[in-house]
Amino acid sequence: MIAGYYEQDFVAVILFGIILNFVFSFLFGWYLSLNIGVQEMVLSKGDKKQPSWMVLMLILPFAKMLITLYRVSILQFYFLNQGLSHKDYWVYLTKDDNKQ
Repeated sequence: MIAGYYEQDFVAVILFGIILNFVFSFLFGWYLSLNIGVQEMVLSKGDKKQPSWMVLMLILPFAKMLITLYRVSILQFYFLNQGLSHKDYWVYLTKDDNKQ
């Protein structure tokens, strides 16, 4: 239990926040484009340099996707093609290698 929430509720709140953030960001951009105009926004764009951490925010979803694809490939090629089960894969993912 995390801060009064069950884990599933906590994940649901996080996902809701991410979706809500996307919706409000989209609506704010749409609001600006309706009041200023897309053509005018492109032509009057300033020369302010984006912060260096902005690149990380753009790369993060792709990095997470690559990690997921890596896990799927391990599941398929190493476990399922070798005759092992999904449960064997789950134990592999959750096993602490440091414990003897």
